[in-house]
Amino acid sequence: MVVAKLDRLARSLRDAKDIIDELTAKDVKLSIGGTVHDPNDPVGRLLFNVLAMVAEFESDLICARTREGMQVAQAKGRLRGKQPKLSNAQQKHLMEVRNAGTHSSAELAELFNVTRSTVYRTIERQLGIGH
Repeated sequence: MVVAKLDRLARSLRDAKDIIDELTAKDVKLSIGGTVHDPNDPVGRLLFNVLAMVAEFESDLICARTREGMQVAQAKGRLRGKQPKLSNAQQKHLMEVRNAGTHSSAELAELFNVTRSTVYRTIERQLGIGH
């Protein structure tokens, strides 16, 4: 089996261990980055486990850096998430029309050119439901 990098084969040490056990049972040799490792050989098994630990460590570092970057962006006010489809004025107008009771949710969606789920989310947000 040929793999360019070990982190493309498995994301965690447990996954890598399960895969290597399966390969060992099928008597398959593993080529990682051009180097062939025999999972039946003690040195090959050790090398594979070390590479798997490094790959998991690298993946954990990337996750930690991403979380840290998101916290910094949020602290600076740059991380806002997905913006509402309707402006504040449109949301207010939607609530006025809804409260008048003259239109159904489907009609409101068509009137404001959004989906019904957007209408429901806007109503929940305006009424403070689900927060």
